[in-house]
Amino acid sequence: MKHNKYITLAIIAAASTLASCSDILDETPSSGYDRDNFFANVERAESAVLGVYGAISENTHYGWYQMALPASDDMYFTNRTHNDNQVHDIVHYAVNSTNTWIQTLWEQKYVSVNRANLAIEGIENMKAYPSDERLVQLVAELRFLRAFIAYDLVVNWGDVPFKTESTATYEGAFGARRDREDIYDIIVDDLTFAADNLPWTAAGAPERPGQGAARGMLMRVLMQRAGYSLSMDGELSRPDNSTRTALYRQVLEQWKAFEAAGVHNFHPGGYAEYFKNTSAGIANPVETLWEIPMTHEQGRRNGSAWGVYIGPAVATPDGISAAETNNFMGRANGFFYVVPEWQSFYEATDERRDINICTYRFDWNSANKQHVKNNRPNTSWYVGKWRREWMSSESWNKNLNYADVNFCPLRYADIVLLAAEAANELGDTPLAWELINRVRERAGATAVGTGNYAKIMAPTKVKHTLTFIDDSTEAGKIRTVLYFERGLELAFEGQRKYDLIRWGVLGRALRLFGQASVVNAGTNLAYPACRNFVDGRSELLPVPLKEIQSNPLLEGKNNPGY
Repeated sequence: MKHNKYITLAIIAAASTLASCSDILDETPSSGYDRDNFFANVERAESAVLGVYGAISENTHYGWYQMALPASDDMYFTNRTHNDNQVHDIVHYAVNSTNTWIQTLWEQKYVSVNRANLAIEGIENMKAYPSDERLVQLVAELRFLRAFIAYDLVVNWGDVPFKTESTATYEGAFGARRDREDIYDIIVDDLTFAADNLPWTAAGAPERPGQGAARGMLMRVLMQRAGYSLSMDGELSRPDNSTRTALYRQVLEQWKAFEAAGVHNFHPGGYAEYFKNTSAGIANPVETLWEIPMTHEQGRRNGSAWGVYIGPAVATPDGISAAETNNFMGRANGFFYVVPEWQSFYEATDERRDINICTYRFDWNSANKQHVKNNRPNTSWYVGKWRREWMSSESWNKNLNYADVNFCPLRYADIVLLAAEAANELGDTPLAWELINRVRERAGATAVGTGNYAKIMAPTKVKHTLTFIDDSTEAGKIRTVLYFERGLELAFEGQRKYDLIRWGVLGRALRLFGQASVVNAGTNLAYPACRNFVDGRSELLPVPLKEIQSNPLLEGKNNPGY
Protein backbone atom coordinates (compact mmCIF):
# COMPACT_ATOMS: atom_id res chain seq x y z
CA MET A 1 0.00 0.00 0.00
CA LYS A 2 1.39 3.40 -0.98
CA HIS A 3 1.12 6.31 1.40
CA ASN A 4 -2.26 7.97 1.02
CA LYS A 5 -1.11 11.21 -0.60
CA TYR A 6 -4.67 12.46 -0.41
CA ILE A 7 -4.11 12.78 3.31
CA THR A 8 -0.93 14.82 3.02
CA LEU A 9 -2.17 17.00 0.19
CA ALA A 10 -5.45 17.50 2.00
CA ILE A 11 -3.54 18.77 5.03
CA ILE A 12 -1.94 21.44 2.87
CA ALA A 13 -5.29 22.37 1.32
CA ALA A 14 -6.98 22.46 4.71
CA ALA A 15 -4.26 24.62 6.16
CA SER A 16 -4.64 27.14 3.36
CA THR A 17 -8.44 27.18 3.55
CA LEU A 18 -8.67 27.48 7.31
CA ALA A 19 -5.95 30.09 7.59
CA SER A 20 -7.70 32.31 5.06
CA CYS A 21 -11.21 32.02 6.47
CA SER A 22 -10.83 31.83 10.21
CA ASP A 23 -7.29 32.03 11.59
CA ILE A 24 -7.93 28.56 13.01
CA LEU A 25 -4.29 27.70 12.41
CA ASP A 26 -2.99 30.52 14.58
CA GLU A 27 -2.00 29.93 18.18
CA THR A 28 -4.41 32.72 19.13
CA PRO A 29 -7.46 32.71 16.81
CA SER A 30 -8.93 36.13 16.07
CA SER A 31 -11.87 37.35 18.11
CA GLY A 32 -13.87 37.66 14.88
CA TYR A 33 -13.73 33.94 14.22
CA ASP A 34 -17.21 32.45 13.77
CA ARG A 35 -16.80 28.80 14.62
CA ASP A 36 -20.53 28.05 14.41
CA ASN A 37 -20.61 29.04 10.75
CA PHE A 38 -17.33 27.31 10.00
CA PHE A 39 -18.39 23.94 11.44
CA ALA A 40 -21.38 23.73 9.12
CA ASN A 41 -20.92 20.17 7.88
CA VAL A 42 -18.79 17.04 8.13
CA GLU A 43 -16.46 18.25 5.39
CA ARG A 44 -15.61 21.38 7.37
CA ALA A 45 -15.08 19.27 10.49
CA GLU A 46 -12.71 17.07 8.52
CA SER A 47 -10.77 20.14 7.41
CA ALA A 48 -10.38 21.23 11.03
CA VAL A 49 -8.88 17.84 11.89
CA LEU A 50 -6.44 18.09 8.99
CA GLY A 51 -5.45 21.52 10.27
CA VAL A 52 -4.08 19.83 13.39
CA TYR A 53 -2.01 17.50 11.23
CA GLY A 54 -0.72 20.59 9.46
CA ALA A 55 0.86 21.81 12.70
CA ILE A 56 2.24 18.40 13.64
CA SER A 57 3.83 17.61 10.28
CA GLU A 58 5.73 20.87 9.76
CA ASN A 59 9.50 20.59 9.47
CA THR A 60 9.80 22.79 12.55
CA HIS A 61 7.89 20.11 14.45
CA TYR A 62 7.92 16.36 13.71
CA GLY A 63 9.33 16.83 10.24
CA TRP A 64 12.77 17.78 11.58
CA TYR A 65 13.13 19.73 14.84
CA GLN A 66 11.65 16.92 16.94
CA MET A 67 14.68 14.74 16.10
CA ALA A 68 16.72 16.66 18.66
CA LEU A 69 14.55 15.92 21.71
CA PRO A 70 15.09 12.14 22.14
CA ALA A 71 18.86 12.33 21.60
CA SER A 72 21.39 11.77 23.01
CA ASP A 73 20.65 8.45 24.59
CA ASP A 74 23.13 5.59 24.99
CA MET A 75 22.91 4.74 21.27
CA TYR A 76 23.47 7.88 19.18
CA PHE A 77 24.55 11.51 19.12
CA THR A 78 25.11 14.35 16.66
CA ASN A 79 28.29 14.45 14.64
CA ARG A 80 29.19 18.02 15.62
CA THR A 81 30.30 19.14 19.06
CA HIS A 82 30.12 22.91 18.67
CA ASN A 83 27.50 25.00 20.47
CA ASP A 84 24.76 26.23 18.15
CA ASN A 85 21.85 27.18 20.45
CA GLN A 86 19.88 24.65 18.42
CA VAL A 87 20.01 20.90 17.78
CA HIS A 88 23.56 20.17 18.95
CA ASP A 89 23.14 21.86 22.33
CA ILE A 90 19.94 19.89 22.95
CA VAL A 91 21.53 16.58 22.01
CA HIS A 92 24.70 17.23 24.03
CA TYR A 93 22.81 18.34 27.18
CA ALA A 94 24.26 21.84 26.84
CA VAL A 95 20.84 23.37 26.38
CA ASN A 96 19.59 26.54 28.05
CA SER A 97 16.32 28.47 28.12
CA THR A 98 17.24 30.67 25.14
CA ASN A 99 17.66 27.73 22.75
CA THR A 100 15.85 28.65 19.57
CA TRP A 101 14.71 25.12 18.77
CA ILE A 102 13.28 24.64 22.24
CA GLN A 103 11.31 27.85 21.78
CA THR A 104 9.99 26.74 18.39
CA LEU A 105 9.07 23.23 19.51
CA TRP A 106 7.31 24.57 22.61
CA GLU A 107 5.25 26.90 20.42
CA GLN A 108 4.48 24.19 17.86
CA LYS A 109 3.18 21.84 20.51
CA TYR A 110 0.90 24.46 22.01
CA VAL A 111 -0.30 25.50 18.55
CA SER A 112 -1.16 21.84 17.91
CA VAL A 113 -3.00 21.47 21.22
CA ASN A 114 -4.94 24.68 20.67
CA ARG A 115 -5.98 23.64 17.17
CA ALA A 116 -7.18 20.32 18.57
CA ASN A 117 -9.12 22.07 21.36
CA LEU A 118 -10.69 24.46 18.88
CA ALA A 119 -11.73 21.66 16.53
CA ILE A 120 -13.09 19.48 19.34
CA GLU A 121 -15.25 22.34 20.61
CA GLY A 122 -16.46 23.17 17.11
CA ILE A 123 -17.48 19.61 16.30
CA GLU A 124 -19.08 18.94 19.68
CA ASN A 125 -21.24 22.06 19.18
CA MET A 126 -22.54 20.84 15.81
CA LYS A 127 -26.21 19.89 15.80
CA ALA A 128 -25.46 16.46 14.38
CA TYR A 129 -23.07 15.60 17.24
CA PRO A 130 -23.09 13.00 18.81
CA SER A 131 -25.65 11.19 16.66
CA ASP A 132 -23.40 11.33 13.58
CA GLU A 133 -20.88 8.48 13.94
CA ARG A 134 -18.32 10.17 11.70
CA LEU A 135 -18.29 13.30 13.85
CA VAL A 136 -17.73 11.18 16.96
CA GLN A 137 -14.82 9.47 15.22
CA LEU A 138 -13.33 12.86 14.31
CA VAL A 139 -13.50 13.97 17.94
CA ALA A 140 -11.87 10.68 18.95
CA GLU A 141 -9.10 11.31 16.43
CA LEU A 142 -8.59 14.84 17.73
CA ARG A 143 -8.45 13.62 21.30
CA PHE A 144 -5.80 11.09 20.27
CA LEU A 145 -3.74 13.87 18.68
CA ARG A 146 -4.17 16.10 21.74
CA ALA A 147 -3.06 13.26 24.01
CA PHE A 148 -0.06 12.53 21.80
CA ILE A 149 1.17 16.13 22.05
CA ALA A 150 0.31 16.42 25.74
CA TYR A 151 2.44 13.35 26.44
CA ASP A 152 5.32 14.97 24.57
CA LEU A 153 5.00 18.07 26.72
CA VAL A 154 5.02 16.07 29.95
CA VAL A 155 7.97 13.78 29.18
CA ASN A 156 10.09 16.68 27.93
CA TRP A 157 9.10 19.51 30.28
CA GLY A 158 7.33 17.89 33.24
CA ASP A 159 4.67 20.05 34.92
CA VAL A 160 3.49 22.46 32.22
CA PRO A 161 0.54 24.76 31.55
CA PHE A 162 -2.20 22.75 29.88
CA LYS A 163 -5.77 23.50 28.87
CA THR A 164 -8.50 21.53 27.16
CA GLU A 165 -10.31 24.71 26.07
CA SER A 166 -9.26 26.78 23.08
CA THR A 167 -7.93 30.30 23.56
CA ALA A 168 -8.86 33.34 21.49
CA THR A 169 -6.41 35.88 22.90
CA TYR A 170 -2.69 35.92 23.60
CA GLU A 171 -3.23 36.41 27.32
CA GLY A 172 -5.86 33.66 27.35
CA ALA A 173 -3.21 31.17 26.35
CA PHE A 174 -1.35 31.73 29.62
CA GLY A 175 -1.70 29.18 32.38
CA ALA A 176 -0.04 28.09 35.58
CA ARG A 177 1.85 24.83 35.76
CA ARG A 178 -0.34 21.76 36.13
CA ASP A 179 0.85 18.70 37.98
CA ARG A 180 1.82 16.08 35.42
CA GLU A 181 -0.44 13.56 37.14
CA ASP A 182 -3.42 15.80 36.31
CA ILE A 183 -2.27 16.00 32.72
CA TYR A 184 -1.77 12.22 32.63
CA ASP A 185 -5.40 11.87 33.74
CA ILE A 186 -6.47 13.98 30.76
CA ILE A 187 -4.25 11.98 28.42
CA VAL A 188 -5.67 8.67 29.64
CA ASP A 189 -9.24 9.97 29.29
CA ASP A 190 -8.53 11.17 25.74
CA LEU A 191 -6.92 7.91 24.68
CA THR A 192 -9.67 5.84 26.29
CA PHE A 193 -12.27 7.85 24.38
CA ALA A 194 -10.28 7.32 21.19
CA ALA A 195 -9.98 3.57 21.80
CA ASP A 196 -13.72 3.33 22.44
CA ASN A 197 -14.76 5.29 19.35
CA LEU A 198 -12.25 4.56 16.60
CA PRO A 199 -12.16 1.49 14.34
CA TRP A 200 -9.03 -0.64 14.66
CA THR A 201 -7.64 0.80 11.45
CA ALA A 202 -8.73 4.16 10.08
CA ALA A 203 -9.77 4.92 6.50
CA GLY A 204 -6.48 6.66 5.78
CA ALA A 205 -4.47 3.94 7.50
CA PRO A 206 -1.85 4.23 8.74
CA GLU A 207 -1.70 8.02 8.40
CA ARG A 208 -4.82 8.37 10.54
CA PRO A 209 -4.89 6.80 14.02
CA GLY A 210 -7.24 3.94 14.72
CA GLN A 211 -8.04 1.97 17.83
CA GLY A 212 -4.68 0.22 17.60
CA ALA A 213 -2.85 3.54 17.79
CA ALA A 214 -4.98 4.68 20.73
CA ARG A 215 -4.41 1.49 22.71
CA GLY A 216 -0.70 1.39 21.85
CA MET A 217 -0.25 5.00 22.91
CA LEU A 218 -2.15 4.28 26.11
CA MET A 219 0.27 1.43 26.89
CA ARG A 220 3.22 3.78 26.40
CA VAL A 221 1.67 6.46 28.62
CA LEU A 222 0.85 4.00 31.40
CA MET A 223 4.38 2.58 31.40
CA GLN A 224 5.94 6.04 31.48
CA ARG A 225 3.61 7.05 34.29
CA ALA A 226 4.67 4.00 36.29
CA GLY A 227 8.32 4.95 36.02
CA TYR A 228 10.63 7.65 37.31
CA SER A 229 10.28 11.32 36.43
CA LEU A 230 11.92 14.53 37.61
CA SER A 231 9.84 16.70 39.92
CA MET A 232 10.08 20.44 40.40
CA ASP A 233 12.07 19.85 43.58
CA GLY A 234 14.83 18.20 41.53
CA GLU A 235 14.09 14.70 42.82
CA LEU A 236 13.73 11.67 40.56
CA SER A 237 10.85 9.57 41.90
CA ARG A 238 8.20 7.09 40.82
CA PRO A 239 4.76 6.03 42.13
CA ASP A 240 4.40 3.58 45.01
CA ASN A 241 4.21 -0.18 44.46
CA SER A 242 0.44 -0.46 44.51
CA THR A 243 0.04 2.35 41.97
CA ARG A 244 2.63 0.83 39.66
CA THR A 245 0.98 -2.58 39.92
CA ALA A 246 -2.35 -1.07 38.89
CA LEU A 247 -0.73 0.66 35.94
CA TYR A 248 1.00 -2.53 34.77
CA ARG A 249 -2.32 -4.37 34.93
CA GLN A 250 -3.90 -1.69 32.76
CA VAL A 251 -1.08 -2.13 30.25
CA LEU A 252 -1.79 -5.85 29.98
CA GLU A 253 -5.51 -5.15 29.58
CA GLN A 254 -4.70 -3.11 26.49
CA TRP A 255 -2.38 -5.84 25.27
CA LYS A 256 -5.14 -8.43 25.62
CA ALA A 257 -7.30 -6.23 23.39
CA PHE A 258 -4.56 -6.31 20.74
CA GLU A 259 -4.32 -10.07 20.98
CA ALA A 260 -8.09 -10.52 20.78
CA ALA A 261 -8.48 -8.24 17.75
CA GLY A 262 -5.65 -9.83 15.76
CA VAL A 263 -5.39 -6.78 13.49
CA HIS A 264 -1.79 -5.77 14.14
CA ASN A 265 1.31 -7.91 13.91
CA PHE A 266 4.85 -7.83 12.56
CA HIS A 267 5.32 -6.82 8.95
CA PRO A 268 5.12 -10.08 6.95
CA GLY A 269 8.10 -9.08 4.79
CA GLY A 270 10.43 -8.79 7.77
CA TYR A 271 12.28 -6.05 9.61
CA ALA A 272 14.51 -4.98 6.73
CA GLU A 273 11.69 -4.71 4.24
CA TYR A 274 9.59 -2.75 6.72
CA PHE A 275 12.14 0.07 6.99
CA LYS A 276 13.08 0.04 3.31
CA ASN A 277 9.39 0.42 2.51
CA THR A 278 9.07 3.29 4.98
CA SER A 279 11.68 5.30 3.06
CA ALA A 280 10.10 4.30 -0.25
CA GLY A 281 6.66 5.54 0.82
CA ILE A 282 5.08 2.11 1.00
CA ALA A 283 2.82 1.92 4.02
CA ASN A 284 2.27 -1.12 6.18
CA PRO A 285 -0.85 -0.89 8.34
CA VAL A 286 -0.12 -4.24 9.99
CA GLU A 287 2.98 -3.26 11.99
CA THR A 288 2.50 0.50 11.83
CA LEU A 289 -0.03 1.68 14.40
CA TRP A 290 0.22 5.30 13.26
CA GLU A 291 2.60 7.41 11.22
CA ILE A 292 2.69 11.17 10.79
CA PRO A 293 2.10 12.06 7.13
CA MET A 294 4.83 14.09 5.43
CA THR A 295 4.93 15.64 1.97
CA HIS A 296 7.31 18.39 0.95
CA GLU A 297 5.86 21.21 -1.10
CA GLN A 298 8.13 23.97 -2.36
CA GLY A 299 7.62 27.28 -0.59
CA ARG A 300 5.90 25.77 2.45
CA ARG A 301 7.29 25.04 5.91
CA ASN A 302 6.67 21.34 5.64
CA GLY A 303 8.35 18.17 4.51
CA SER A 304 10.31 15.41 6.13
CA ALA A 305 13.99 15.29 7.09
CA TRP A 306 13.82 11.57 7.88
CA GLY A 307 16.48 9.91 5.78
CA VAL A 308 18.05 13.32 5.08
CA TYR A 309 19.24 14.79 8.37
CA ILE A 310 19.04 11.42 10.08
CA GLY A 311 20.45 8.65 7.90
CA PRO A 312 23.67 8.00 5.98
CA ALA A 313 25.24 11.05 4.32
CA VAL A 314 24.91 11.52 0.58
CA ALA A 315 27.05 14.09 -1.25
CA THR A 316 25.38 16.68 -3.46
CA PRO A 317 25.38 15.60 -7.13
CA ASP A 318 27.20 18.57 -8.68
CA GLY A 319 27.52 19.40 -12.36
CA ILE A 320 24.30 17.83 -13.54
CA SER A 321 21.56 19.34 -15.67
CA ALA A 322 17.98 19.91 -14.56
CA ALA A 323 16.90 17.04 -16.80
CA GLU A 324 19.21 14.69 -14.91
CA THR A 325 18.07 15.66 -11.41
CA ASN A 326 15.82 12.69 -10.71
CA ASN A 327 18.52 10.23 -11.75
CA PHE A 328 20.44 10.93 -8.53
CA MET A 329 19.66 10.75 -4.84
CA GLY A 330 20.17 14.37 -3.89
CA ARG A 331 21.84 15.33 -0.62
CA ALA A 332 21.62 13.81 2.85
CA ASN A 333 23.43 15.51 5.69
CA GLY A 334 23.77 12.59 8.13
CA PHE A 335 23.80 14.66 11.32
CA PHE A 336 23.53 11.66 13.66
CA TYR A 337 26.21 9.07 14.46
CA VAL A 338 25.76 5.70 16.17
CA VAL A 339 27.53 4.64 19.36
CA PRO A 340 29.39 1.87 17.47
CA GLU A 341 29.70 -0.64 20.31
CA TRP A 342 26.01 -1.47 19.80
CA GLN A 343 26.86 -3.24 16.53
CA SER A 344 28.57 -6.05 18.46
CA PHE A 345 25.46 -6.62 20.58
CA TYR A 346 23.58 -7.99 17.56
CA GLU A 347 24.00 -11.61 16.53
CA ALA A 348 25.32 -12.17 13.01
CA THR A 349 21.92 -13.55 11.99
CA ASP A 350 20.01 -10.54 13.34
CA GLU A 351 18.77 -8.53 10.34
CA ARG A 352 18.26 -5.46 12.51
CA ARG A 353 22.00 -4.82 12.77
CA ASP A 354 22.65 -3.72 9.18
CA ILE A 355 19.38 -1.82 8.96
CA ASN A 356 19.84 0.15 12.16
CA ILE A 357 23.55 0.87 11.72
CA CYS A 358 24.87 2.08 8.38
CA THR A 359 28.65 1.80 7.97
CA TYR A 360 28.97 3.72 4.69
CA ARG A 361 28.19 7.03 3.02
CA PHE A 362 27.75 8.06 -0.61
CA ASP A 363 30.40 10.36 -2.08
CA TRP A 364 30.05 12.03 -5.49
CA ASN A 365 32.28 11.16 -8.44
CA SER A 366 31.94 14.18 -10.72
CA ALA A 367 33.97 12.64 -13.56
CA ASN A 368 31.58 9.69 -13.91
CA LYS A 369 28.50 11.49 -12.61
CA GLN A 370 27.67 8.88 -10.04
CA HIS A 371 27.41 8.35 -6.31
CA VAL A 372 30.02 6.02 -4.89
CA LYS A 373 29.51 4.04 -1.69
CA ASN A 374 32.46 4.34 0.69
CA ASN A 375 32.85 2.62 4.04
CA ARG A 376 33.33 4.73 7.15
CA PRO A 377 35.43 4.17 10.29
CA ASN A 378 33.41 3.00 13.29
CA THR A 379 33.68 6.44 14.85
CA SER A 380 31.40 7.83 12.13
CA TRP A 381 28.74 5.22 11.43
CA TYR A 382 25.29 6.55 10.65
CA VAL A 383 21.77 5.90 11.84
CA GLY A 384 20.47 3.66 9.06
CA LYS A 385 16.72 3.16 9.42
CA TRP A 386 15.87 5.90 6.94
CA ARG A 387 17.99 6.31 3.78
CA ARG A 388 18.00 8.37 0.58
CA GLU A 389 18.91 5.29 -1.44
CA TRP A 390 15.64 3.60 -0.43
CA MET A 391 13.40 6.54 -1.33
CA SER A 392 11.41 6.73 -4.54
CA SER A 393 13.14 8.72 -7.29
CA GLU A 394 10.28 11.23 -7.40
CA SER A 395 11.20 12.45 -3.93
CA TRP A 396 14.99 12.45 -4.41
CA ASN A 397 15.34 16.04 -5.51
CA LYS A 398 12.14 17.86 -4.60
CA ASN A 399 14.37 19.65 -2.13
CA LEU A 400 17.98 18.97 -1.16
CA ASN A 401 17.12 19.18 2.54
CA TYR A 402 13.70 17.52 2.72
CA ALA A 403 11.81 14.50 1.41
CA ASP A 404 8.45 12.74 1.81
CA VAL A 405 9.27 10.04 4.36
CA ASN A 406 6.57 9.61 6.99
CA PHE A 407 7.59 9.35 10.65
CA CYS A 408 6.18 6.39 12.59
CA PRO A 409 6.09 7.05 16.35
CA LEU A 410 4.01 3.93 17.10
CA ARG A 411 4.59 0.42 15.83
CA TYR A 412 3.63 -3.06 16.93
CA ALA A 413 7.06 -4.28 18.11
CA ASP A 414 7.18 -1.47 20.67
CA ILE A 415 3.95 -2.48 22.35
CA VAL A 416 4.92 -6.17 22.36
CA LEU A 417 7.99 -5.25 24.42
CA LEU A 418 5.94 -2.96 26.67
CA ALA A 419 3.59 -5.86 27.35
CA ALA A 420 6.59 -8.08 28.13
CA GLU A 421 7.88 -5.50 30.61
CA ALA A 422 4.52 -5.15 32.32
CA ALA A 423 4.15 -8.93 32.56
CA ASN A 424 7.59 -9.20 34.15
CA GLU A 425 6.80 -6.52 36.73
CA LEU A 426 3.62 -8.44 37.63
CA GLY A 427 5.57 -11.68 38.09
CA ASP A 428 4.51 -13.43 34.88
CA THR A 429 8.03 -14.24 33.69
CA PRO A 430 6.94 -16.97 31.19
CA LEU A 431 4.80 -14.44 29.32
CA ALA A 432 7.61 -11.88 29.44
CA TRP A 433 10.11 -14.28 27.86
CA GLU A 434 7.58 -15.38 25.26
CA LEU A 435 6.84 -11.82 24.14
CA ILE A 436 10.51 -10.83 24.04
CA ASN A 437 11.21 -13.83 21.85
CA ARG A 438 8.46 -12.93 19.42
CA VAL A 439 10.45 -9.79 18.66
CA ARG A 440 13.81 -11.55 18.57
CA GLU A 441 12.66 -14.41 16.38
CA ARG A 442 11.13 -12.06 13.81
CA ALA A 443 14.57 -10.45 13.50
CA GLY A 444 16.42 -13.75 13.16
CA ALA A 445 17.93 -13.59 16.65
CA THR A 446 18.19 -16.57 18.99
CA ALA A 447 15.39 -17.00 21.52
CA VAL A 448 16.57 -16.05 25.00
CA GLY A 449 15.64 -17.45 28.41
CA THR A 450 17.10 -18.20 31.80
CA GLY A 451 19.05 -21.18 30.43
CA ASN A 452 21.05 -19.31 27.79
CA TYR A 453 20.89 -15.81 29.31
CA ALA A 454 24.64 -15.64 30.07
CA LYS A 455 25.58 -16.71 26.54
CA ILE A 456 23.19 -14.34 24.79
CA MET A 457 24.19 -11.41 26.96
CA ALA A 458 27.94 -12.06 26.78
CA PRO A 459 28.67 -9.44 24.05
CA THR A 460 27.07 -6.71 26.16
CA LYS A 461 29.31 -7.50 29.15
CA VAL A 462 32.45 -6.19 27.47
CA LYS A 463 32.78 -2.78 29.17
CA HIS A 464 28.99 -2.52 29.41
CA THR A 465 27.93 -4.39 32.54
CA LEU A 466 24.77 -2.77 33.85
CA THR A 467 25.68 -2.14 37.48
CA PHE A 468 22.37 -0.30 37.87
CA ILE A 469 20.26 -3.42 37.13
CA ASP A 470 20.48 -6.43 39.44
CA ASP A 471 20.22 -9.56 37.28
CA SER A 472 20.58 -12.10 40.10
CA THR A 473 16.86 -12.95 39.85
CA GLU A 474 14.83 -14.06 36.85
CA ALA A 475 12.93 -10.77 36.88
CA GLY A 476 16.27 -8.94 36.93
CA LYS A 477 17.51 -10.96 33.97
CA ILE A 478 14.39 -9.97 32.02
CA ARG A 479 14.91 -6.31 32.94
CA THR A 480 18.48 -6.55 31.65
CA VAL A 481 17.37 -8.25 28.43
CA LEU A 482 14.71 -5.59 27.93
CA TYR A 483 17.26 -2.84 28.47
CA PHE A 484 19.19 -4.12 25.47
CA GLU A 485 16.31 -5.56 23.43
CA ARG A 486 14.36 -2.31 23.34
CA GLY A 487 17.55 -0.68 22.09
CA LEU A 488 18.26 -3.33 19.47
CA GLU A 489 14.70 -3.24 18.14
CA LEU A 490 13.63 0.40 18.55
CA ALA A 491 16.95 2.19 18.03
CA PHE A 492 16.63 5.86 17.02
CA GLU A 493 12.83 5.80 16.84
CA GLY A 494 12.44 8.34 19.63
CA GLN A 495 11.62 6.20 22.68
CA ARG A 496 14.99 5.18 24.09
CA LYS A 497 15.73 8.34 26.09
CA TYR A 498 12.32 8.19 27.75
CA ASP A 499 12.77 4.48 28.53
CA LEU A 500 16.01 5.32 30.32
CA ILE A 501 14.31 8.14 32.23
CA ARG A 502 11.40 6.00 33.41
CA TRP A 503 13.88 3.30 34.47
CA GLY A 504 15.74 5.99 36.42
CA VAL A 505 19.09 5.30 34.71
CA LEU A 506 19.56 7.90 31.95
CA GLY A 507 22.58 9.62 33.50
CA ARG A 508 24.24 6.34 34.45
CA ALA A 509 23.64 4.86 30.99
CA LEU A 510 25.14 7.91 29.28
CA ARG A 511 28.21 7.75 31.48
CA LEU A 512 28.61 3.99 31.02
CA PHE A 513 28.47 4.12 27.23
CA GLY A 514 30.17 7.48 26.83
CA GLN A 515 33.17 6.48 28.91
CA ALA A 516 33.53 3.11 27.18
CA SER A 517 32.98 4.16 23.57
CA VAL A 518 35.78 4.43 21.04
CA VAL A 519 34.26 7.68 19.79
CA ASN A 520 35.39 9.31 23.05
CA ALA A 521 38.92 7.92 23.00
CA GLY A 522 40.48 11.35 22.48
CA THR A 523 40.43 14.45 24.65
CA ASN A 524 37.77 16.14 22.49
CA LEU A 525 34.66 14.10 23.25
CA ALA A 526 32.61 13.49 20.11
CA TYR A 527 29.78 12.15 22.29
CA PRO A 528 29.86 14.57 25.25
CA ALA A 529 26.55 13.67 26.88
CA CYS A 530 28.40 11.62 29.51
CA ARG A 531 30.26 14.78 30.59
CA ASN A 532 27.42 17.30 30.28
CA PHE A 533 24.49 15.38 31.76
CA VAL A 534 23.50 16.65 35.22
CA ASP A 535 21.36 14.36 37.37
CA GLY A 536 18.29 16.13 38.68
CA ARG A 537 18.37 18.64 35.83
CA SER A 538 18.98 17.10 32.43
CA GLU A 539 16.03 14.70 32.58
CA LEU A 540 13.87 17.70 31.59
CA LEU A 541 14.24 20.53 29.11
CA PRO A 542 14.09 24.17 30.14
CA VAL A 543 10.90 26.14 29.62
CA PRO A 544 11.77 28.78 26.99
CA LEU A 545 12.87 32.06 28.52
CA LYS A 546 10.39 33.93 26.32
CA GLU A 547 7.56 31.94 27.93
CA ILE A 548 8.87 32.53 31.45
CA GLN A 549 9.09 36.27 30.80
CA SER A 550 5.69 36.64 29.12
CA ASN A 551 3.52 34.32 31.25
CA PRO A 552 3.17 35.78 34.77
CA LEU A 553 1.44 32.61 36.00
CA LEU A 554 4.77 30.76 35.76
CA GLU A 555 6.06 33.09 38.51
CA GLY A 556 9.47 33.35 36.87
CA LYS A 557 10.34 29.73 37.76
CA ASN A 558 11.99 27.39 35.29
CA ASN A 559 12.60 23.66 35.57
CA PRO A 560 15.19 22.46 38.12
CA GLY A 561 18.72 23.63 37.37
CA TYR A 562 17.80 26.10 34.61
